[in-house]
Formats: sequence, C-alpha cells, structure tokens
Amino acid sequence: MEDALIISKFADEHTREEAFGYLLKKYQQKIYWHVRRMVIDHDDADDVTQDIFIKVWRNLEKFREDSQLYTWLYRIATNECITFLNKKKQKHNVSLDDDSSAYLSETLADGHYFNGDKAQLKLQQALLILPEKQRLVFNMKYFEDLKYDEISEILGTSVGALKASYHLAVKKIEHFFNSND
Repeated sequence: MEDALIISKFADEHTREEAFGYLLKKYQQKIYWHVRRMVIDHDDADDVTQDIFIKVWRNLEKFREDSQLYTWLYRIATNECITFLNKKKQKHNVSLDDDSSAYLSETLADGHYFNGDKAQLKLQQALLILPEKQRLVFNMKYFEDLKYDEISEILGTSVGALKASYHLAVKKIEHFFNSND
C-alpha cells in the first residue's frame, strides 16, 4: 500500500487501525533492524521499536507530508535510539563523552539472539568503535542502502558532512580489521 493511502486511511477513524496495520507491515521490520544495529540487544531493540510505533500512532495525524513517510519514521527511530543509548549510558555510569563501545561489545558477545558468523561478529565489533553519528551514517548507507539525500533529511545534516562521516567510518573499520588480523 502506498504511503499516501496509509496516511489518508489513518486520518479516517473508521480505517485508522487498518492503516496502521499496513504501516506496521511495511515498516516494522526495517525500523527494528535500524534500531537493533544501534542498540545491539534484541530485547532493547524490541522495546525501542514498540516505543517508536506508539509515538507514530500518536503523531501520524500531525504528519505534514513535507517529507517522505519513511524518512519521518527513521527520524523518530534515530532520535529514540539516541535517547535510549544516552539513558543506558547514564544508568551504567558511563559519561556521555566516554566511549560506550565496551559495554555494547559485551552485550553483542553475550547476546543469545546474535546468530551471525565470525566475520559478522567482527564487523559488528568494528562498528561499536565508531562514534554514534558515524555508526548511524554507516548503518544507514551500508546496511539500509539509503542515499545521502535521504540520510541528510533523516539526520538534519549536510550531504557533505555525511560523506565525510561515512568515509571516516570506513577508514576506522578498515583499520580495525587490519589491526585485528
């Protein structure tokens, strides 16, 4: 179902639940994996994803359609991930300026929901050394195959800055792989 039709059906209280069902079917898995790559833990990703779609339910009527629906959803998801990670850092007494990769790496290694091979685990560990913004940009570009213009709209950052972030992320990942061989 097209996004415009989902939005118009959502505006009608008689078809609101049906429209939201279509929205979930179309975007829930994509949003879950976006969240999962940021928060690492499956249970946390489930909780954050649920919070995201509660927020979407409450605010979809206010969606102005000056952006695409999926970029609006990704913006909400990204903000919720950052909020969640900041709360998690505070809970575990990690300064917001400190690198939280050690904590997330432990979560990844202990995660009984991680079923990737050694190469996938190594890539995920490499991603955890990246600053949050670089990790977001890398995930959106590499895993979700979003265009720089789309990422720019989601993150509110210039395309040039995003390209620089992605380039730096790739260099750091390459260094991680080269130094851990």
